[in-house]
Amino acid sequence: MNSRNILISNLTFRNSPFWTIHPVYCSNVVVKGMTILAPLNAPNTDGIDPDSSTNVCIEDCYIESGDDLVAIKSGWDQYGIKMARPSSNIKVRRISGTTPTCSGVGIGSEMSGGIFNVTIENMHVWNSAAGVRIKTDKGRGGYIANITIRNIMMERVKIPIRLSRGSNDHPDDRWDPKAIPKIRGIFISNIVSLNSTKAPVLAGIRGASFEGLCFKNVTLLGLSPNEAWHCEFVSGCTNAVFPLPCPHLQNNGSSTCCS
Repeated sequence: MNSRNILISNLTFRNSPFWTIHPVYCSNVVVKGMTILAPLNAPNTDGIDPDSSTNVCIEDCYIESGDDLVAIKSGWDQYGIKMARPSSNIKVRRISGTTPTCSGVGIGSEMSGGIFNVTIENMHVWNSAAGVRIKTDKGRGGYIANITIRNIMMERVKIPIRLSRGSNDHPDDRWDPKAIPKIRGIFISNIVSLNSTKAPVLAGIRGASFEGLCFKNVTLLGLSPNEAWHCEFVSGCTNAVFPLPCPHLQNNGSSTCCS
């Protein structure tokens, strides 16, 4: 916490009861070559969670977890809004692993200080509940912007891509239901998911749509013919996506969104 110039590398961490590596209010952080092994049936055993931190590189790690392999955070509801310490300039690359209940990489749901300028690439996720997930809710406030997710391979992942509200957890009863998060500029490309069971779920918030979503070169195989994308309160565009995405992403009037 409140540290800078940190290197964590070439270690094995086993059986953490909670988030395994959790830099808070830190800068210039490198986490590389780690092996993180948590019980697959233990909740909240995230692998690596940069929180209100900047200039972070997470690379070349293998993670087994009962929660998100990597989750980027920045404070919780009114406390995160008050601190106003965003997570920014974060690179996550060459991560592999499995989580039967959560996602390969998550952004949020605690994101009240803001999250921006994040690149996630070259991941391999298997036997997991979700591949990529951005999660938030009313009361969070804050923003998520300029997120690039590319070159992800998934196998037997239930929901490959999920952008969702409804976290429905708050630190206390003083959270502000009018504090609505802003989500804009999410670029997702070069995604292959094999043996998927559900189409992407993109569920924004009424009165605060998730905007500027771009999906390019996304192939999801294994879905039943009647399995369709679920979209509400979102807008954006697509290019070379299979199966056909929802209308919210097909007719936004912009030819350059995913160029």
